[in-house]
Amino acid sequence: MLNTLPKIKLHDGKRVGRGYGTGKGSHTTGRGTKGHKSRSGYSNPRPGFEGGSMPLSRRLPKLKGFSRRYFRTEKTNATVTTSSLNIFDNDSIIDIKTLKEKNVIANSVNSVKVVLKGDLQKKLQFKDIAFSKSAKEAVEKGGSKIN
Repeated sequence: MLNTLPKIKLHDGKRVGRGYGTGKGSHTTGRGTKGHKSRSGYSNPRPGFEGGSMPLSRRLPKLKGFSRRYFRTEKTNATVTTSSLNIFDNDSIIDIKTLKEKNVIANSVNSVKVVLKGDLQKKLQFKDIAFSKSAKEAVEKGGSKIN
């Protein structure tokens, strides 16, 4: 009920850094004095960047099994609870693609594992999804199929 009421905007926020009368600093507005970080449009450099000097990962000897961290592609895994699968209709086929379409998992996820938390009231068909032991027993007991 209260969440349907319109929000009343009493005033705009202060304009930061537009002179002495704004109440927040003056010309530097908490950014320090000079340098790259004080300018607009600043963004952090990539991981491992050391200001143009030779980074540590290139200074070290290249031994067996060595790889530079920021060139590695991370494989992302996700866990899904059994209770979060109740948003699907009965007899629907559940795979990684359908989980991404319903925003159950992020688009960057490569593999999914279902864990037991809550009840699964629907009968579903699972394809190419890993299960914990307890979740697999509970899902099969409920009448769902795992391929």
